Amino acid sequence: MTVAVERLWVGLGLVGQLLFSARFILQWIASERKKRSVIPVSFWYFSLGGSALLLAYAIYRKDPVFILGQSAGAVVYVRNLWLIRSARHAEAGTDPGGDA
Repeated sequence: MTVAVERLWVGLGLVGQLLFSARFILQWIASERKKRSVIPVSFWYFSLGGSALLLAYAIYRKDPVFILGQSAGAVVYVRNLWLIRSARHAEAGTDPGGDA
């Protein structure tokens, strides 16, 4: 593996970690604005994006513990986004499958 490729993978891992960490800052700011604990939708997108990049990095590193952790988290993030989408469609009276 060349040094350039290795640096690219480390950079990808760092970007993933930054996205994953930024979700907490977003949650904190949203909660401070509302003066109560809230989780904005962007929290789940940052979680999913950071998790996807970290999963790619973990696969590259062939780290089974890291792979398992990021894979399991991704399921939770996708499910939360799906629940949010379904709730919004229910409120609007539309079908989340796009058939309405």
